[in-house]
Amino acid sequence: MNTITNSDINAIKNSIIFKDIDEKDILPMLGCLSPTKKSYKKGSYILNQGEYIDFVCLIISGSVRIENIDIWGNRKIMSELTKSDIFAESYACVTNEPLMVDAIASSDCVILTMNMNKVMTTCPSSCNFHNKLIKNMLSVFAMKNIAFTRKIEHITQKNTREKVLSYLNYMSSKFGSNSFEIPFNRQQLADYLSVERSALSSELSKMQADGLISYKKNKFTLHIKREQ
Repeated sequence: MNTITNSDINAIKNSIIFKDIDEKDILPMLGCLSPTKKSYKKGSYILNQGEYIDFVCLIISGSVRIENIDIWGNRKIMSELTKSDIFAESYACVTNEPLMVDAIASSDCVILTMNMNKVMTTCPSSCNFHNKLIKNMLSVFAMKNIAFTRKIEHITQKNTREKVLSYLNYMSSKFGSNSFEIPFNRQQLADYLSVERSALSSELSKMQADGLISYKKNKFTLHIKREQ
């Protein structure tokens, strides 16, 4: 095993897949998972489209951008990940499926990889903390599936306005308020909703003029009368 520092343990224990696992159990657990720790410089590729993997990645430090580039060279940012986030878990479970995305270091970063088969299979001692790890990983799959289903609901709306309203309605429900902040800038929101940035900006202006919303940067307010 690569040397795991106290700083590494802090990032690992804050990852969702190690939820409710005692810090003292993390090092023994890692011994079962064939971990590898590697550093990457900003802009370098961690994973490449077309390759096959059997490991899940956990960010020890820094940030990672997941993006897709089609055969015409069009780039789409799928997500931006930071310390303690995990990625590539779905591909690691289906080892005969090539990656359809690249994982690129958005900043200098350190990545811990763990063999997915060993993550999802209890060790001979059937330790309790490994059972928790499996449960946590299943929760990750469930949450990402829900998020994917939600995105499909947004982007399959008939036009840009309805896509925006679908997303903003969800965010309003999530925060329980007509006023909220979204985690995207304009380009990121356009990418998320699969629309052109210019079309998105134009539609937001029209929606504000129509009295549906008001906004400043990533802060939005919906002007919709809710039934009591």
